[in-house]
Amino acid sequence: MATKLSLPMVDLSSPDPLSTSNSIRQACVDYGFFYLVNHGVDTELLTSVFQQSANFFALPLHYKLSLSRKEYRGYTPLYSENLDPSSHPKGDAKESYYIGNLEDSTSVNLNQWPSQELLPDWRPTMESLIWKLLEAGKKLMSLIALSLNLDNDFFEKTALNKPDAFLRLLHYPGELGYENLCGASAHSDYGMITLLVTDGVPGLQICKEKFKQPRVWEDVSHVEGAFIVNIGDLMERWTNCIYRSTLHRVIPTGKERYSVAFFLDPPSDCLIECFESCCSESSPPRFPPIRSGDYLNERFMLTYGSEKELECSSN
Repeated sequence: MATKLSLPMVDLSSPDPLSTSNSIRQACVDYGFFYLVNHGVDTELLTSVFQQSANFFALPLHYKLSLSRKEYRGYTPLYSENLDPSSHPKGDAKESYYIGNLEDSTSVNLNQWPSQELLPDWRPTMESLIWKLLEAGKKLMSLIALSLNLDNDFFEKTALNKPDAFLRLLHYPGELGYENLCGASAHSDYGMITLLVTDGVPGLQICKEKFKQPRVWEDVSHVEGAFIVNIGDLMERWTNCIYRSTLHRVIPTGKERYSVAFFLDPPSDCLIECFESCCSESSPPRFPPIRSGDYLNERFMLTYGSEKELECSSN
């Protein structure tokens, strides 16, 4: 049985950015995960988001499939993804819906939206959430920059000028009917950072030592009102593996579960090169410089054998 994990807590409204950035650094070094509170997204909006998400996933399958994912946006049905094929051949027991960045007009036009007649409040609710999460994510990234001895606007100038941001709504059914089947099998996220909101139903677990066998899994407890933030592989690479991209999964609990993941990644032309503060003569860069888009395409090719699919991680 997995043990309960006590993750660090980061207050985004703290008046002491130096202390907060130090806390972030310790959390990223030790866990690659932390809770984020006072993030500026109010409870009423989150409640509405989960209700609207449930309303969509309750629609007939044939309608949801009419919005099947195109250009990395739209619906993916149960078992359509398998983040760890070695765990179960069936696929992951989750369905999801992707919405792309709202800052770029081209991206906005590629988004698919459910019928306004069926779900009149769905689009404005999700758009409101994306803007709020983007604001919180940018503020958090300025603190992460400080934690790495960079200027606080470093990511604003390099990674967030035209961010590759996606919202993913997730639904895990309560009863699966298969043994040893995960809602999301073991994986690490590919990108920069992920902000996660859950409905309080347990299931998320992390494994701090991803290269050790047997794997030791720990439960991530729900903290009311807090986001769960985790570091992705791209940030691990940027920091020369000082910040860890931690293996995680979602296991079934017999209860229906909803979550919302916001993936905040750099634009495809952003150069990912080890920060000077993260390397030295005794610890040289472990990876050559690479463009964000090339790196992510390479990772998705290994996973799917095709050109880049949208962020495959889910929590």
